[in-house]
Amino acid sequence: MSFTISLLFISFAVFLILNIPIAVALGLATSAVVLTSDLPLTLVVQRIFASNDNFPLMAIPFFMLAGTIMTRGGVSKRLVAFADSLVGWLTGGLGIVATLAGMFFAAISGSSAATTAAIGPILFPEMEKRGYNRDFAAAIVAAAGETGIIIPPSVTMVVYGVIAGVSIGDLFLGGFGPGILMGLSMAALIYFVSKKYNYGGTKWAGFSNVWKTFVQSIWGLLMPVIILGGIYGGIFTPTEAAAVAVVYGLFVGFFIYKELKISDLPKIVEDSVKSTAVVMFIMDAAGLFSWIITSHQVPVILANYFVSLTNNPTTILMLINILLLIVGCFLNASAAITILAPILVPVVTQMGIDPVFFGVLMTVNLAIGTITPPVGVDLFVATTIANISLERISKAIVGFLIVLIIDLIIVTYVPDIIMWLPNMVK
Repeated sequence: MSFTISLLFISFAVFLILNIPIAVALGLATSAVVLTSDLPLTLVVQRIFASNDNFPLMAIPFFMLAGTIMTRGGVSKRLVAFADSLVGWLTGGLGIVATLAGMFFAAISGSSAATTAAIGPILFPEMEKRGYNRDFAAAIVAAAGETGIIIPPSVTMVVYGVIAGVSIGDLFLGGFGPGILMGLSMAALIYFVSKKYNYGGTKWAGFSNVWKTFVQSIWGLLMPVIILGGIYGGIFTPTEAAAVAVVYGLFVGFFIYKELKISDLPKIVEDSVKSTAVVMFIMDAAGLFSWIITSHQVPVILANYFVSLTNNPTTILMLINILLLIVGCFLNASAAITILAPILVPVVTQMGIDPVFFGVLMTVNLAIGTITPPVGVDLFVATTIANISLERISKAIVGFLIVLIIDLIIVTYVPDIIMWLPNMVK
């Protein structure tokens, strides 16, 4: 390995150990390489600009804005009420409601942290009132947000699609299978734990209540249908779909639920800008980081190394899963995708693995990282809501991690779970 690449990775690791934010650590590491080489400093600005100069990336701020609008506009509480009418009467009903509501809201927000933040304040206090262990209730809230970047729309999939040059629409479709599998698996875990500790459900309110809450939540449930229907109907691109989602969210908030006010818009825009800035800052720094890696042929070297180890795609995927599970403990999904996709996609395509399948698999894997210590973002959101320590929630989340890793193995070796929908529309 050359001095440049050694310096890049070592300095990046040192900055992470020093607890420097990921985007800053990436920028400092790449700047150190530029300063110790013959590369001009203007290259830093040029590559950052090049990282942003991509039309599909405009989907990110629009999906962020749409998710915030739908949350403030009353969609999240109606989705929770609908989920409660369906499964709230089961043993561990409220915990299962959290998981189901997380799946519903994932189809709106595109972000795991936003999903956790939307359903947590509604459901955590209720679980605590009904006698749920505080740590377990916080773990449920954190795990419920995990599907936020798997079930479409997904900001992480947009990032992968741009970097790998694959259809964002196909990635979105591929996310449904694993997202539903993981949601149902977590619900099953909650049911069995609740049975052990006698966490009961609410009284069954009848099918009339199911219908009533469904009608009230239908405007939120329609959003993913409009997005995917528009994309595959040839009406608009994924980027344009994100803009349509914003307009749709405003219409629902102002004229259907009537919970949005003009005075709410500045705060909504501010929150969305902050969320977008975090993702784009990471992408800018990671874009330069990835360019240096690519220009030094690291993907080619790594691909050749993997091929020298084995030419068995099953073994390759197992090794990559292990790598991503470790990486997910320290990097958020967008940063990990931006850094690793340029390295790993050539490896898997050389093995004959579909890049759409691999993109969804990467997203599933890194979604587990959102609830993995020490930097799982959903854990931090949940600890803030529950007012407990990271250590306590980390112990309570172990059961969910085991279940999700089993799901990851199933998805890896039963690729039709991901590919059946993308293949069906081709």
